[in-house]
Amino acid sequence: MDNVILYGADWCGDCRRAKAWLRRAGVAFTEVDVEHDEQARTAAIDLAGGRRNIPVVVLPDGAVLVEPTNTELATALTNG
Repeated sequence: MDNVILYGADWCGDCRRAKAWLRRAGVAFTEVDVEHDEQARTAAIDLAGGRRNIPVVVLPDGAVLVEPTNTELATALTNG
């Protein structure tokens, strides 16, 4: 499976939860810090359709999840 991209911030509880789930599931992912990178923040907002919620998770097929639950992550990453 190709790499997942997670746009988030260290202070974000949902981001920490999503990263922990991805690690437990053995899903390779790249973390992009939107707090310290304005271009990354803009990209995350664009990907999320203007929403400012994080995490924004970009799946290998290009689908985007905004603030996904663990169940949503599991469904999206096992139905590919």
